[in-house]
Amino acid sequence: MLRKAIVGPVLLLLGVYFLLNPAGEMSTGYIFAHFWPTMFVIPLGLFFHWLYFGVLNKKGIGLLIPGGTLLVAGIVCQISMLLDNWGNMWPGFILAAAAGLFEFYWFGTRNKWLLIPICVLTILSLLFFAVFALGSLMNEQLFGQPILAIVLVLAGLFFMANKNKST
Repeated sequence: MLRKAIVGPVLLLLGVYFLLNPAGEMSTGYIFAHFWPTMFVIPLGLFFHWLYFGVLNKKGIGLLIPGGTLLVAGIVCQISMLLDNWGNMWPGFILAAAAGLFEFYWFGTRNKWLLIPICVLTILSLLFFAVFALGSLMNEQLFGQPILAIVLVLAGLFFMANKNKST
C-alpha cells in the first residue's frame, strides 16, 4: 500500500521532472524551493479528503471546505512555481475557495443558497484568468497590436456583412 500510494507517485513526479529539466539541479534546497506545494500543501488537502471519505465515514462534511481549498491552492502554487508565473496564476486562489465550497455543496445537503458564492467566486476567478491571459498575450511579440487590429477588422466586416434584420 505504501509503495503504491506514496513511493510510486513520488518516483513518477521525479522522473517527469528530470525529463522536462535534464540539466537541472538536484539539491535539497532546490527541491524544497520548487516543490514545496507538492510536499506540504497538496498532501494536507488530500489528508482532509481522506479524513472525510475514509476515517470519519462521511460524517465530518466541514472537512471538505479546507480540503478542497488547500488542494486547488496547492495545485495553483505548484504550477506557479514550475512556470514562474505568479502574476497570471493568482486568480486560482479565488477558484480554490470556490472549489472548497463546491465540495461542501456537492457532498453535503445541497443548500441552493451556497451556489451564490460558488458562482460569484468561480466567475470572478475565470474573468481574472481571462483578463490576465489576454493581457499576457497582448504583451507578446507574436500576438500584439497587429493581430488584434486584424481580428477587430475581421469582426467588424463580419458584423457589417451579416444580413440580419434585427438591427
